[in-house]
Amino acid sequence: MNKTALLLGATGLTGEQCLLGLLASERYSKVTVVVRRPLSLSHPKLHTVLTDFKNITSIQAELKADDVFCCLGTTIAKAGSQEAFRWVDFDIPEQIAERAVAQGAQQFILCSSMGADAGSAIFYSRVKGELEQAVSNMGFKAVHIFRPSILLGDRKEQRTGEAIGRFAAEKLSFLFAGPFKKYAGTPVKVLAKKMIEAAAQNTSGIQIHENDEILAA
Repeated sequence: MNKTALLLGATGLTGEQCLLGLLASERYSKVTVVVRRPLSLSHPKLHTVLTDFKNITSIQAELKADDVFCCLGTTIAKAGSQEAFRWVDFDIPEQIAERAVAQGAQQFILCSSMGADAGSAIFYSRVKGELEQAVSNMGFKAVHIFRPSILLGDRKEQRTGEAIGRFAAEKLSFLFAGPFKKYAGTPVKVLAKKMIEAAAQNTSGIQIHENDEILAA
């Protein structure tokens, strides 16, 4: 098929897997990634847009695509403040989503987080929920929201809290059975595959994929 994809967060844990899947997919003839630095990967389908994300309008013409995949995310510790975290996890994807849908994008596939809730008292969960809410109201034909648990994969950067969570999710996996299965760690290869599969379904409306659904065979 001759579809085009736009990917945010291509250098992250889930984003890397999503990029590989999109490039391998026969559905897409072009995959645009918006990144701060060049990728080491080269591919005939790959189109790289370099930006510091401070002036999204300057790259607006590059944001035209059929399907938008968002794997962008950080932590408050890495960002340095709640304000900086919100800029990465809400402001940037919201601004890009607005410009993409204005240019005809049909689907938005979002990697969010378990517990995301715009009304949450927890800042992290609230920001994630606010982004879900924002993109759901932008007029995309379909929005797929994925809410994984602790992400399982080899991350280049070290995040202490996540490392502890991954250790628990991997070494104590036997604890995540029955009603606790939904809290089991989420392999990023599985998550990325499910995100790409969701886009290929050509559904409409808002679809929320909780962790137990992501982990289902």
